[in-house]
Amino acid sequence: MDYAVLAASAVLYAVGIVAQSVAARRAGDRGGAGLGLLARLTTDPVYLLGFAGQAGGFALAFAARASLPLYLVQTASSSAIGLATVFGVAVLGWEIRAGEALTLVLLAAGLVVLAGSSSASVATDLPAAGVAALAVVVLGIGLGMVFARRAGTFLPAAVLSGVAFAVVAVASRTLAHLDLAALPGKPLTWLMVVAAVLGQASMAVALQRGRAPAVVATADATTIVLASVAGLTVLGDRVADGQGPWAAAGLAVVVSGVLLLGARSRTATAVVREAA
Repeated sequence: MDYAVLAASAVLYAVGIVAQSVAARRAGDRGGAGLGLLARLTTDPVYLLGFAGQAGGFALAFAARASLPLYLVQTASSSAIGLATVFGVAVLGWEIRAGEALTLVLLAAGLVVLAGSSSASVATDLPAAGVAALAVVVLGIGLGMVFARRAGTFLPAAVLSGVAFAVVAVASRTLAHLDLAALPGKPLTWLMVVAAVLGQASMAVALQRGRAPAVVATADATTIVLASVAGLTVLGDRVADGQGPWAAAGLAVVVSGVLLLGARSRTATAVVREAA
């Protein structure tokens, strides 16, 4: 059941990628901070559709994190970039090259290997020092957005988005096993919300400056690596007995596949063409 929830989460994330890319591109670059751009985008129904997809995907991924390790949940969520490409090809008539199709197969293979080598577990609670460290990271993301907004490339904003969503992943892995009624009373909950908003704002800025696949791939790869390391070293995530090398190989394959798809894909061009 947890794996089905995780798959549904990836589908919703894919819908969000396509819709948010369309909205961010047609919003234009009228200056202002990332949060200002995000405020303008909230008046666009297409962006709201994308946000609904992202929110739904997060809700399902949050539920999956209660029993599945971060390295599996985050790599499955990263497959959304591949699903977005498949959706564009099947429904919107986008073109896909042989190399892109091969990369999609690579992504799927890596996810299968990771799923087979993962071990269910409940995360350990973050100590006060861990929560404080995450707060410092979130503050750094907010300050970094000022400089990323002035950059002529998507890379700084995309990396900041990935870091912010890694904070969301770590926080939600710790909170996922708690009763929903207890969440508002946890400082970590509100830290997670702030990180999510900053992640969305950074993503909006990055999508204005780069192709959607490259932007999402950069952010996803950043999130996967940071969240997986945190999960295995701090939160008590486990790998099935004797499957450590397979888990490492699967993780490397998925990260490589995400980055390759971002580098090779023409999804963003197709998105803009469909939106015109």
